[in-house]
Amino acid sequence: MKYFPKSLVSKLKLREQTNSLRKLPLSNNWVDFSSNDYLGFAKDETIFNQTHQYLIDTNLKINGATGSRLLTGNHGIYQETEAFIAQFHQAESALIFNSGYDANVGFFSAVPQRNDLILFDEYVHASIRDGIKMSFAKSYKFEHNDLNDLEILIQKNKSAENEIYIVTESVFSMDGDSPDIEKLVAISQKNNCLLVIDEAHALGVFGKNGCGLIQESGFQNEIFARIMTFGKGIGCHGAAVLGSEELKKYLINFAKSFIYTTGLSPHSVATIFVAYQQLEKEAETIQKLRENIVFFNQQKTLLNLKPLFVRNKSAIQSAIIPGNEKVKTIANHLQQNGFDVKAILSPTVPEGQERLRFCIHSYNSEQEIQRVLELLSEVIHA
Repeated sequence: MKYFPKSLVSKLKLREQTNSLRKLPLSNNWVDFSSNDYLGFAKDETIFNQTHQYLIDTNLKINGATGSRLLTGNHGIYQETEAFIAQFHQAESALIFNSGYDANVGFFSAVPQRNDLILFDEYVHASIRDGIKMSFAKSYKFEHNDLNDLEILIQKNKSAENEIYIVTESVFSMDGDSPDIEKLVAISQKNNCLLVIDEAHALGVFGKNGCGLIQESGFQNEIFARIMTFGKGIGCHGAAVLGSEELKKYLINFAKSFIYTTGLSPHSVATIFVAYQQLEKEAETIQKLRENIVFFNQQKTLLNLKPLFVRNKSAIQSAIIPGNEKVKTIANHLQQNGFDVKAILSPTVPEGQERLRFCIHSYNSEQEIQRVLELLSEVIHA
Protein backbone atom coordinates (compact mmCIF):
# COMPACT_ATOMS: atom_id res chain seq x y z
CA MET A 1 0.00 0.00 0.00
CA LYS A 2 1.63 3.23 -1.19
CA TYR A 3 -0.76 5.72 0.39
CA PHE A 4 0.49 7.58 3.47
CA PRO A 5 -1.79 10.05 5.31
CA LYS A 6 -1.16 13.72 4.49
CA SER A 7 -1.45 14.68 8.16
CA LEU A 8 1.48 12.41 8.98
CA VAL A 9 3.51 13.72 6.05
CA SER A 10 3.01 17.28 7.30
CA LYS A 11 4.16 16.38 10.79
CA LEU A 12 7.34 14.81 9.42
CA LYS A 13 7.97 17.86 7.22
CA LEU A 14 7.59 20.13 10.24
CA ARG A 15 10.24 18.12 12.09
CA GLU A 16 12.55 18.46 9.10
CA GLN A 17 11.94 22.23 8.91
CA THR A 18 12.76 22.70 12.60
CA ASN A 19 15.85 20.47 12.33
CA SER A 20 14.36 18.10 14.92
CA LEU A 21 13.70 14.97 12.86
CA ARG A 22 14.84 11.92 14.80
CA LYS A 23 16.97 9.25 13.10
CA LEU A 24 18.45 6.01 14.40
CA PRO A 25 22.21 6.46 14.86
CA LEU A 26 24.74 3.90 13.71
CA SER A 27 27.16 2.33 16.18
CA ASN A 28 30.58 3.93 16.39
CA ASN A 29 33.94 3.65 18.10
CA TRP A 30 33.97 7.15 19.58
CA VAL A 31 34.78 7.84 23.22
CA ASP A 32 31.54 7.26 25.09
CA PHE A 33 30.00 10.36 26.63
CA SER A 34 26.52 9.40 25.54
CA SER A 35 25.35 6.05 26.92
CA ASN A 36 23.64 5.51 30.27
CA ASP A 37 26.03 2.63 31.05
CA TYR A 38 27.59 4.57 33.94
CA LEU A 39 29.57 1.66 35.42
CA GLY A 40 30.35 -0.23 32.22
CA PHE A 41 28.18 -3.19 33.28
CA ALA A 42 26.66 -3.54 29.79
CA LYS A 43 30.09 -4.58 28.50
CA ASP A 44 31.25 -6.45 31.60
CA GLU A 45 32.48 -9.94 30.67
CA THR A 46 32.25 -11.16 34.26
CA ILE A 47 28.52 -10.42 34.36
CA PHE A 48 28.08 -12.01 30.92
CA ASN A 49 29.91 -15.20 31.88
CA GLN A 50 28.34 -15.51 35.35
CA THR A 51 24.87 -15.08 33.86
CA HIS A 52 25.52 -17.87 31.39
CA GLN A 53 26.90 -20.13 34.12
CA TYR A 54 23.91 -19.41 36.38
CA LEU A 55 21.52 -20.52 33.63
CA ILE A 56 23.53 -23.70 33.07
CA ASP A 57 23.71 -24.48 36.78
CA THR A 58 19.94 -23.98 37.25
CA ASN A 59 19.10 -25.80 34.00
CA LEU A 60 17.26 -22.76 32.59
CA LYS A 61 18.16 -23.58 28.98
CA ILE A 62 15.28 -21.78 27.30
CA ASN A 63 15.31 -18.69 25.10
CA GLY A 64 12.02 -17.05 26.03
CA ALA A 65 9.58 -16.63 28.89
CA THR A 66 6.88 -18.51 26.87
CA GLY A 67 4.06 -16.30 28.16
CA SER A 68 3.03 -13.63 30.62
CA ARG A 69 4.09 -14.08 34.23
CA LEU A 70 0.47 -14.87 35.11
CA LEU A 71 0.49 -17.80 32.67
CA THR A 72 3.75 -19.64 31.99
CA GLY A 73 6.44 -16.96 32.20
CA ASN A 74 6.98 -16.75 35.96
CA HIS A 75 10.18 -18.77 36.16
CA GLY A 76 11.79 -19.35 39.55
CA ILE A 77 14.58 -16.88 38.77
CA TYR A 78 11.99 -14.08 39.10
CA GLN A 79 11.29 -14.84 42.76
CA GLU A 80 14.97 -15.11 43.62
CA THR A 81 15.82 -11.88 41.84
CA GLU A 82 12.91 -9.89 43.27
CA ALA A 83 13.78 -11.05 46.79
CA PHE A 84 17.40 -9.99 46.29
CA ILE A 85 16.39 -6.57 44.89
CA ALA A 86 13.98 -5.94 47.77
CA GLN A 87 16.67 -6.80 50.32
CA PHE A 88 19.30 -4.72 48.50
CA HIS A 89 17.02 -1.66 48.51
CA GLN A 90 15.65 -2.24 52.02
CA ALA A 91 12.13 -2.55 50.64
CA GLU A 92 9.31 -4.87 51.62
CA SER A 93 8.82 -6.10 48.07
CA ALA A 94 9.97 -5.70 44.47
CA LEU A 95 8.03 -6.44 41.28
CA ILE A 96 9.93 -6.68 38.00
CA PHE A 97 8.52 -5.10 34.84
CA ASN A 98 9.86 -5.47 31.30
CA SER A 99 11.19 -1.89 31.18
CA GLY A 100 11.16 1.41 33.01
CA TYR A 101 8.52 2.60 30.57
CA ASP A 102 6.31 -0.40 31.35
CA ALA A 103 6.78 0.09 35.09
CA ASN A 104 5.77 3.75 35.01
CA VAL A 105 2.85 3.27 32.64
CA GLY A 106 1.65 0.28 34.65
CA PHE A 107 1.94 2.00 38.01
CA PHE A 108 0.41 5.37 37.18
CA SER A 109 -2.40 4.01 35.03
CA ALA A 110 -3.47 1.57 37.74
CA VAL A 111 -2.72 2.93 41.21
CA PRO A 112 -4.18 6.49 41.45
CA GLN A 113 -7.99 6.27 41.41
CA ARG A 114 -10.72 8.45 39.93
CA ASN A 115 -11.06 10.81 42.91
CA ASP A 116 -7.33 10.96 43.60
CA LEU A 117 -4.86 13.69 42.70
CA ILE A 118 -1.43 13.40 41.08
CA LEU A 119 1.02 16.28 41.50
CA PHE A 120 4.07 15.80 39.31
CA ASP A 121 7.26 17.69 38.57
CA GLU A 122 7.02 19.33 35.15
CA TYR A 123 10.25 17.59 34.04
CA VAL A 124 9.28 14.00 34.83
CA HIS A 125 9.98 11.36 32.21
CA ALA A 126 7.61 10.81 29.28
CA SER A 127 6.73 7.34 30.61
CA ILE A 128 5.39 8.87 33.82
CA ARG A 129 3.38 11.42 31.86
CA ASP A 130 1.92 8.69 29.64
CA GLY A 131 0.93 6.63 32.66
CA ILE A 132 -0.72 9.68 34.24
CA LYS A 133 -2.67 10.35 31.03
CA MET A 134 -4.08 6.81 31.23
CA SER A 135 -5.17 7.30 34.84
CA PHE A 136 -8.66 8.43 35.90
CA ALA A 137 -7.12 10.67 38.57
CA LYS A 138 -6.82 14.44 38.22
CA SER A 139 -3.27 15.68 37.71
CA TYR A 140 -1.38 18.95 37.93
CA LYS A 141 2.28 19.72 37.31
CA PHE A 142 4.41 21.83 39.63
CA GLU A 143 7.42 23.88 38.57
CA HIS A 144 10.64 21.93 38.37
CA ASN A 145 12.00 21.17 41.86
CA ASP A 146 9.89 24.06 43.22
CA LEU A 147 8.50 22.65 46.47
CA ASN A 148 6.79 25.91 47.33
CA ASP A 149 4.74 25.56 44.15
CA LEU A 150 4.02 21.96 45.16
CA GLU A 151 2.71 23.05 48.56
CA ILE A 152 0.43 25.64 46.97
CA LEU A 153 -1.06 22.96 44.74
CA ILE A 154 -1.58 20.65 47.71
CA GLN A 155 -3.44 23.32 49.67
CA LYS A 156 -5.60 24.27 46.68
CA ASN A 157 -6.65 20.70 45.98
CA LYS A 158 -6.55 18.97 49.35
CA SER A 159 -9.65 16.95 50.26
CA ALA A 160 -10.45 14.36 52.88
CA GLU A 161 -11.95 12.20 50.16
CA ASN A 162 -8.91 11.68 47.98
CA GLU A 163 -5.32 10.47 48.03
CA ILE A 164 -2.61 12.81 46.82
CA TYR A 165 0.35 11.30 44.97
CA ILE A 166 3.51 13.42 44.71
CA VAL A 167 5.64 12.29 41.78
CA THR A 168 9.22 13.19 40.97
CA GLU A 169 12.64 11.74 40.11
CA SER A 170 15.64 11.50 42.37
CA VAL A 171 17.92 12.37 39.42
CA PHE A 172 16.37 13.95 36.35
CA SER A 173 17.33 12.40 33.02
CA MET A 174 17.92 15.62 31.08
CA ASP A 175 19.15 18.09 33.73
CA GLY A 176 20.84 15.57 36.05
CA ASP A 177 19.67 17.57 39.07
CA SER A 178 17.73 16.41 42.13
CA PRO A 179 14.93 17.69 44.37
CA ASP A 180 15.40 18.42 48.07
CA ILE A 181 14.53 14.90 49.24
CA GLU A 182 14.37 15.79 52.93
CA LYS A 183 11.97 18.68 52.36
CA LEU A 184 9.93 16.60 49.92
CA VAL A 185 9.46 13.88 52.53
CA ALA A 186 8.51 16.48 55.15
CA ILE A 187 5.86 18.00 52.85
CA SER A 188 4.51 14.55 52.05
CA GLN A 189 4.23 13.57 55.71
CA LYS A 190 2.71 16.89 56.80
CA ASN A 191 -0.04 16.61 54.18
CA ASN A 192 -0.53 12.82 54.29
CA CYS A 193 0.55 12.44 50.67
CA LEU A 194 1.95 9.35 48.96
CA LEU A 195 5.43 9.93 47.55
CA VAL A 196 6.49 8.17 44.33
CA ILE A 197 10.08 8.58 43.11
CA ASP A 198 11.72 7.31 39.94
CA GLU A 199 15.36 6.38 40.66
CA ALA A 200 16.37 5.38 37.13
CA HIS A 201 19.48 7.59 37.02
CA ALA A 202 20.46 7.17 40.68
CA LEU A 203 20.93 3.39 40.72
CA GLY A 204 24.63 2.54 40.55
CA VAL A 205 25.65 6.18 41.09
CA PHE A 206 24.52 7.25 44.57
CA GLY A 207 24.48 5.49 47.93
CA LYS A 208 26.28 2.47 49.37
CA ASN A 209 26.96 -0.04 46.58
CA GLY A 210 25.07 2.29 44.24
CA CYS A 211 21.75 1.66 46.00
CA GLY A 212 20.31 5.05 45.00
CA LEU A 213 19.73 8.53 46.32
CA ILE A 214 16.75 7.68 48.52
CA GLN A 215 18.67 5.13 50.58
CA GLU A 216 21.70 7.42 50.69
CA SER A 217 19.37 10.00 52.25
CA GLY A 218 17.89 7.40 54.62
CA PHE A 219 14.28 7.89 53.54
CA GLN A 220 13.52 4.49 51.99
CA ASN A 221 10.81 3.78 54.58
CA GLU A 222 9.02 7.08 53.87
CA ILE A 223 8.40 6.47 50.15
CA PHE A 224 5.20 4.83 48.89
CA ALA A 225 6.88 3.54 45.72
CA ARG A 226 10.30 3.67 44.12
CA ILE A 227 10.85 2.78 40.47
CA MET A 228 14.30 1.31 39.81
CA THR A 229 15.31 1.00 36.15
CA PHE A 230 18.02 -1.44 35.08
CA GLY A 231 18.99 -0.01 31.68
CA LYS A 232 21.30 2.62 33.15
CA GLY A 233 23.58 1.95 36.12
CA ILE A 234 23.46 -1.84 35.98
CA GLY A 235 23.65 -2.10 32.21
CA CYS A 236 20.85 -4.52 31.39
CA HIS A 237 17.09 -4.32 30.82
CA GLY A 238 13.91 -4.13 32.85
CA ALA A 239 12.76 -2.30 35.98
CA ALA A 240 11.21 -2.92 39.38
CA VAL A 241 8.63 -1.17 41.50
CA LEU A 242 9.63 -1.20 45.17
CA GLY A 243 7.00 -0.89 47.88
CA SER A 244 4.80 -2.82 50.25
CA GLU A 245 3.55 -6.37 49.74
CA GLU A 246 0.06 -4.89 49.29
CA LEU A 247 1.31 -2.68 46.45
CA LYS A 248 2.95 -5.66 44.76
CA LYS A 249 -0.26 -7.67 45.04
CA TYR A 250 -2.25 -4.75 43.62
CA LEU A 251 0.07 -4.26 40.63
CA ILE A 252 -0.03 -7.97 39.79
CA ASN A 253 -3.80 -7.71 39.61
CA PHE A 254 -4.33 -4.31 37.98
CA ALA A 255 -1.22 -3.07 36.12
CA LYS A 256 -1.99 -3.84 32.48
CA SER A 257 1.60 -3.43 31.29
CA PHE A 258 2.47 -6.26 33.69
CA ILE A 259 -0.55 -8.49 33.09
CA TYR A 260 -0.82 -8.39 29.31
CA THR A 261 2.74 -8.87 28.15
CA THR A 262 5.15 -11.75 27.74
CA GLY A 263 7.62 -11.79 30.61
CA LEU A 264 11.34 -11.18 30.33
CA SER A 265 13.35 -14.21 29.28
CA PRO A 266 15.15 -16.16 32.01
CA HIS A 267 18.41 -14.87 30.54
CA SER A 268 17.29 -11.24 30.99
CA VAL A 269 16.22 -11.83 34.58
CA ALA A 270 19.42 -13.73 35.36
CA THR A 271 21.43 -10.80 34.00
CA ILE A 272 19.58 -8.46 36.39
CA PHE A 273 20.26 -10.84 39.30
CA VAL A 274 23.97 -11.17 38.53
CA ALA A 275 24.39 -7.43 37.87
CA TYR A 276 22.84 -6.57 41.24
CA GLN A 277 25.20 -9.01 42.95
CA GLN A 278 28.09 -7.42 41.08
CA LEU A 279 27.17 -3.99 42.48
CA GLU A 280 28.19 -5.24 45.92
CA LYS A 281 31.68 -6.08 44.55
CA GLU A 282 32.31 -2.88 42.60
CA ALA A 283 33.11 -0.27 45.25
CA GLU A 284 36.21 0.84 43.33
CA THR A 285 34.28 1.19 40.06
CA ILE A 286 31.55 3.24 41.74
CA GLN A 287 34.18 5.40 43.43
CA LYS A 288 35.94 5.95 40.08
CA LEU A 289 32.65 7.14 38.58
CA ARG A 290 32.21 9.63 41.43
CA GLU A 291 35.79 10.87 41.02
CA ASN A 292 35.18 11.38 37.29
CA ILE A 293 32.07 13.43 38.04
CA VAL A 294 34.10 15.64 40.39
CA PHE A 295 36.89 15.97 37.80
CA PHE A 296 34.38 16.90 35.07
CA ASN A 297 32.94 19.64 37.28
CA GLN A 298 36.42 20.95 38.08
CA GLN A 299 37.42 21.07 34.42
CA LYS A 300 34.30 22.88 33.25
CA THR A 301 35.05 25.54 35.90
CA LEU A 302 38.69 25.87 34.83
CA LEU A 303 37.63 26.26 31.19
CA ASN A 304 34.98 28.88 32.00
CA LEU A 305 32.20 26.55 30.88
CA LYS A 306 30.36 26.36 34.20
CA PRO A 307 27.69 28.97 33.28
CA LEU A 308 26.56 26.74 30.39
CA PHE A 309 25.85 23.72 32.55
CA VAL A 310 22.91 22.79 34.73
CA ARG A 311 24.24 22.62 38.28
CA ASN A 312 24.33 19.09 39.72
CA LYS A 313 26.59 16.35 41.06
CA SER A 314 25.24 13.43 39.01
CA ALA A 315 26.59 11.47 36.06
CA ILE A 316 24.44 13.57 33.69
CA GLN A 317 25.99 16.91 32.75
CA SER A 318 23.98 19.13 30.39
CA ALA A 319 25.30 22.22 28.63
CA ILE A 320 22.41 24.45 27.55
CA ILE A 321 22.97 25.67 23.96
CA PRO A 322 19.69 27.07 22.59
CA GLY A 323 18.67 26.23 19.04
CA ASN A 324 18.46 22.84 17.36
CA GLU A 325 20.77 23.78 14.52
CA LYS A 326 23.45 25.31 16.75
CA VAL A 327 23.60 22.47 19.27
CA LYS A 328 23.65 19.85 16.49
CA THR A 329 26.55 21.66 14.83
CA ILE A 330 28.59 21.63 18.03
CA ALA A 331 27.72 17.97 18.71
CA ASN A 332 28.88 17.08 15.18
CA HIS A 333 32.18 18.89 15.83
CA LEU A 334 32.80 16.84 18.98
CA GLN A 335 31.86 13.64 17.16
CA GLN A 336 34.20 14.41 14.27
CA ASN A 337 36.96 14.61 16.88
CA GLY A 338 36.07 11.15 18.20
CA PHE A 339 33.77 11.94 21.14
CA ASP A 340 30.25 10.56 21.29
CA VAL A 341 28.29 13.49 22.73
CA LYS A 342 24.63 13.78 21.77
CA ALA A 343 22.59 16.89 21.11
CA ILE A 344 19.20 16.85 22.84
CA LEU A 345 16.74 18.79 20.72
CA SER A 346 13.33 20.32 21.14
CA PRO A 347 10.65 18.98 21.41
CA THR A 348 12.41 16.38 23.63
CA VAL A 349 13.33 19.36 25.80
CA PRO A 350 11.51 22.72 25.76
CA GLU A 351 12.39 25.12 22.96
CA GLY A 352 15.28 27.26 24.10
CA GLN A 353 16.55 24.49 26.40
CA GLU A 354 18.36 22.48 23.72
CA ARG A 355 21.57 21.02 25.07
CA LEU A 356 24.63 18.82 24.83
CA ARG A 357 24.15 15.93 27.24
CA PHE A 358 27.38 14.47 28.61
CA CYS A 359 27.09 11.14 30.42
CA ILE A 360 30.04 10.40 32.69
CA HIS A 361 31.27 6.83 33.19
CA SER A 362 33.67 5.00 35.44
CA TYR A 363 35.69 4.01 32.35
CA ASN A 364 36.22 7.55 31.02
CA SER A 365 39.78 8.72 31.59
CA GLU A 366 40.70 12.15 32.93
CA GLN A 367 42.45 12.83 29.62
CA GLU A 368 39.23 12.10 27.71
CA ILE A 369 37.19 14.34 30.01
CA GLN A 370 39.69 17.17 29.73
CA ARG A 371 39.95 16.93 25.94
CA VAL A 372 36.22 16.85 25.20
CA LEU A 373 35.70 19.93 27.37
CA GLU A 374 38.63 21.69 25.71
CA LEU A 375 36.99 21.09 22.34
CA LEU A 376 33.72 22.48 23.65
CA SER A 377 35.52 25.51 25.08
CA GLU A 378 37.24 26.20 21.76
CA VAL A 379 33.89 26.32 19.97
CA ILE A 380 32.04 28.31 22.66
CA HIS A 381 34.78 30.88 23.17
CA ALA A 382 35.81 31.21 19.54
